[in-house]
Amino acid sequence: MSNDAPQKPRIVILISGSGSNMVAIADAVKSGDIDAEVVAVISNRPDAAGLQKARDRDIETAVLNHKEYDSREAFDVSLMRMIDDYEPDLVVLAGFMRILTPDFTRRYHGRMLNIHPSLLPKYQGLHTHQRALDAGDSEHGVTVHFVTEELDGGPTAIQAVVPVYDGDDAATLQKRVQIQEHVIYPIAVKWFVEGRLNMHGNEARLDGTPLPEHGLQLKS
Repeated sequence: MSNDAPQKPRIVILISGSGSNMVAIADAVKSGDIDAEVVAVISNRPDAAGLQKARDRDIETAVLNHKEYDSREAFDVSLMRMIDDYEPDLVVLAGFMRILTPDFTRRYHGRMLNIHPSLLPKYQGLHTHQRALDAGDSEHGVTVHFVTEELDGGPTAIQAVVPVYDGDDAATLQKRVQIQEHVIYPIAVKWFVEGRLNMHGNEARLDGTPLPEHGLQLKS
């Protein structure tokens, strides 16, 4: 009879830049708040600052430079092979600045999360903070959602709502939103690895109950 402890859920995190959300998740894992293991951090940019932050936390890192590939499809095939070598239960996109092919999203259907700096379905794509300001919105925020073939269109797990103040510019608004990113992404990952959060059809469910379009909303 084996005395080996059950294997913890395995997480692979994909980054392209500073890796601040990766750090928030990795530190929650290290503290024991998330009962899982970050088995690898992968970047498509060799100079991504988040790679060193991962190494500082004794997390294995890998680089797959998208500039070395002639097509998005060829890059995604290589990336899938790299990810699958780590046998993850969950793939986390944490500032991974790539538009993924349908084959990629289908491969990790129901086990890949992304964070997007807007209150989806508002402002899919880029420049979300400036777009919220240009629209005169009184509230802005951030969304964690499952990844599907539709860009920034998968079912939402959780959102954080922040106020937009007079005098805000894109930089000040981004800072306010990023604080909340580091709060809600670890929450969503924790829910997933505990088996509480899943995707059923085209809806997110928490503890078996379908979540509304905007997921669970936290207001700051």
